[in-house]
Amino acid sequence: MLKKGFSVLLITLATLLTGCASVPMASVEEDLAKKQFSAPPPHLAGLYIYRNSNFGAALKKNILIDGQIIGESAPMTYFYKELEPGTHQLSTESEFSDNALTVAMEAGKNYFVKQYIKMGVFVGGANLEPVDEIEGKNGVLECKLAKENPLLSQK
Repeated sequence: MLKKGFSVLLITLATLLTGCASVPMASVEEDLAKKQFSAPPPHLAGLYIYRNSNFGAALKKNILIDGQIIGESAPMTYFYKELEPGTHQLSTESEFSDNALTVAMEAGKNYFVKQYIKMGVFVGGANLEPVDEIEGKNGVLECKLAKENPLLSQK
């Protein structure tokens, strides 16, 4: 009887730990258009932030640009944002505080940043790292476009 109860507990825990987080997704048409990797308008820079791993599948993590939440990432999702050239502060929600990355961006170019989940003390944390164009494009192609925070699109 004890073995059966323990087995049920293990199955329940495994289900909870491997559950998949979901976030609002953009249309298939928008996703395919962003995966053309067209250059941004000449006066702006393009930024792809992607999460191409199922590690920490049950976790959704906020992504911020210059202190504003653009949305929540889930496994196999990405965001695309056109920004003014210059230095931007990217950050992601982690276990105890946000982890940040500063990126200097030039007009007319695309930039790629990978978000990854890492082990934490109590819950998984997240971090960001810049990647080259080839790795970035390959990572984005594995993912689907997530919807941006609707409050930001009203600006």
